[in-house]
Amino acid sequence: MEDINLHYRFLNWRRRIREIREVRAVRYKERLKRMLRDGDILRYHGNSDEVGCYVAARPLSRRNRYFEVTIVDTGVRGTIAVGLVPQLYKLDHQPGWLPHSVAFHADDGKLFNGNTVGQQFGSKCCRGDRIGCGISLESDDGQLSVFFTKNGKEVGSVEIPGSPEALYPAVGMHSLGEEVLLDLNAEWGMEEDDGQMIVDSHEEDWSRLHDVKVTGMLLEYVGKGKSIVDVGLAQARRPLNTRFHYYELEITDAGEKCYIALGLARRDYPKNRHPGWSRGSIAYHADDGKLFQGSGVGDAFGPRCFEGDIMGCGIMFPRDFNPDTGDDVDDWDLDVLPKPCEVQNALYANNEDEDEDEGEDLEGRKVTVFFTRNGKVVGRREVPLPVGGFYPTIGMMSAGEKVKVDLHPLSG
Repeated sequence: MEDINLHYRFLNWRRRIREIREVRAVRYKERLKRMLRDGDILRYHGNSDEVGCYVAARPLSRRNRYFEVTIVDTGVRGTIAVGLVPQLYKLDHQPGWLPHSVAFHADDGKLFNGNTVGQQFGSKCCRGDRIGCGISLESDDGQLSVFFTKNGKEVGSVEIPGSPEALYPAVGMHSLGEEVLLDLNAEWGMEEDDGQMIVDSHEEDWSRLHDVKVTGMLLEYVGKGKSIVDVGLAQARRPLNTRFHYYELEITDAGEKCYIALGLARRDYPKNRHPGWSRGSIAYHADDGKLFQGSGVGDAFGPRCFEGDIMGCGIMFPRDFNPDTGDDVDDWDLDVLPKPCEVQNALYANNEDEDEDEGEDLEGRKVTVFFTRNGKVVGRREVPLPVGGFYPTIGMMSAGEKVKVDLHPLSG
């Protein structure tokens, strides 16, 4: 009889332990909406019309009082917010917008303290910047001092009512392509070497250059500019992928005709064809605002672009896109990609024209390609992704044309 009682007591004990674990699992569960988490990486997973928000599983404490995010990609607008919110914060609002929340916003450097109207606080943030948020140990009288940092230096602080146990680390995003590296165990006060900051694009970023001269981030057309075969073409060394899926150019000189095209093309795209004119390509043309997709006839798409305008192009990959299939460049064998020393420039090398039928590309699954003008989405188009991916490709065709290209755009 005693053995039976012990057995039931043991079963009750196990059930109680299981219930406690289930309660803790619910209590300490991170919350996110329109965001994807892959290890320590957070990515925006919406359509830019709605906010995405992440709330950590555990609040800050006097033992763990600080966290950081590093901006991996600013996306289209760089609308990334870092701050503290209550556990059950509404996930369709940026941190700092609602009561009892506070956040530093990267796109404008403003502090939002329980209000949709922010106050100027610090400088704007770009790709590679580290934004930190923490609480001061000297907090008392029901007030909590929350401070923010940028690249290891304090930006400022603000006093808010509450206790550390009621505030959870939060990250908000609001435009395509935004991505951050999350460090919930960062330590404040330990300076790090920021020598690994972003480096400007140079000639090694381009695998194919035809009648185009590269000077840092500047591309200059150096062709004849007399007929439609006098295309100057620049194609990036690597295709867009799920991590770096957007790039931009600024028209620094429109030249005679502003025959500038920004788009994506297959790797073996003909060097004397404007992006968008031949199969396996899509491009937005500045001179007439038309979209060309594998045809010499364009469709009305957006406004014309002029000197000073910034044009952008990117890919929205499907939610179930699997980089393990080889679609993500990080998982490809980079030995098959052109190396910096293999950059071809037909201005100096007598290369034969590519045959349209050479290197037949089998088309893969569909992706959504979108274009922007001065930070606003112009439109999008669903297209088949060529095997090997879509490479950033720029065309120019009249004397004097110059563009400044950023393959990994900075915001602000």
